[in-house]
Amino acid sequence: MKESDMWKQTDEEILQQIPEKLLAWYDENARILPWREDPQPYRVWVSEIMLQQTRVEAVKPYFERFLKALPTVADLAEAPEEQILKLWEGLGYYNRARNLQRGAQAVMAEHGGVIPASFELLKKLPGIGDYTAGAIGSIAFQIKVPAVDGNVLRVISRVLWRTDNILDVKVKRRMEGEIRGILPERVGDFNQSLMELGATVCLPNGAPKCDECPLQELCRAHLKGEEESLPVKAKPKKRKIEDRTVFLLVCDGKIALRKRPEKGLLAGLWELPSQEGTLEEPEAEKLLESWEIQMEQPLQKEKNAKHIFSHVEWHMSCWSGTVEAESDDSGLIWASAEELDENFTLPSAFKAYRPVIKRLLESLQE
Repeated sequence: MKESDMWKQTDEEILQQIPEKLLAWYDENARILPWREDPQPYRVWVSEIMLQQTRVEAVKPYFERFLKALPTVADLAEAPEEQILKLWEGLGYYNRARNLQRGAQAVMAEHGGVIPASFELLKKLPGIGDYTAGAIGSIAFQIKVPAVDGNVLRVISRVLWRTDNILDVKVKRRMEGEIRGILPERVGDFNQSLMELGATVCLPNGAPKCDECPLQELCRAHLKGEEESLPVKAKPKKRKIEDRTVFLLVCDGKIALRKRPEKGLLAGLWELPSQEGTLEEPEAEKLLESWEIQMEQPLQKEKNAKHIFSHVEWHMSCWSGTVEAESDDSGLIWASAEELDENFTLPSAFKAYRPVIKRLLESLQE
């Protein structure tokens, strides 16, 4: 299509041409994913929660393991929280897992164990907003509702050459309304095709694969050569930097763990004992004394590490050492290597220290 003809068409006329082209492309190019092979409501729900802010390839093994351990809504509702968090370990954003269980418990209590085939009722479940309710509703129940995520916002912004800030709620609401007006009978496949295009072709970083795109001839941004300048996002706030000192304390072949507060960052999860600030050796020793911890030998300096959360960045220094005896007054618990692997969920913020823990525990067995 000539560029001059493209600008004669209204946004609505362009949008109306998308479903047929995109579904034909999707039928030939859709990735084979475990939740697509059997799109039962529970499977779709679990997959959508896992996929929030997480890559598809990273989710696959977690999804398989989670469904094997907790194959039904009832299983999820009744499972101990520690088991759920352990199954989630490494995916991050642990409130997703907690809300998933709260949602399952609500399904059992309020809907007789049956996930409701209703967009409005789905939205009332913990952890489910417009997008997730739209995804579950359209994919599992073929309800004619849109599912607009970052991929969809990017695709439509480029096709229509929209320069609005896609982080503005009003912009998203407008786009949801426009897509609602073009939803075909195969609504689940269509919503997935939009997301698939954004994930595999109309890429967010670097050059999109326009030569592979079924919407190339409709895309105003492509015709103008401005694909990579869209979509427009307001600059996020600069992340806050927090310095922390982490302690790897070993006693009788076990590593010290501590539970974080029930509110705030990594709420209620197990952590390696840590303290705000970068503590030099005298300060670190004084802190351990206040925890009723007696060291067998001087502390050893370990490598520094960094972990980035969405709004906070931890810069971690680390001390390690062997403790004379477990203290009941320290607020710590002690876990063997096997217990750490099987029973305790250690957030990925401490991933850099896993090899150090392994070395420390193995050195004591020699």
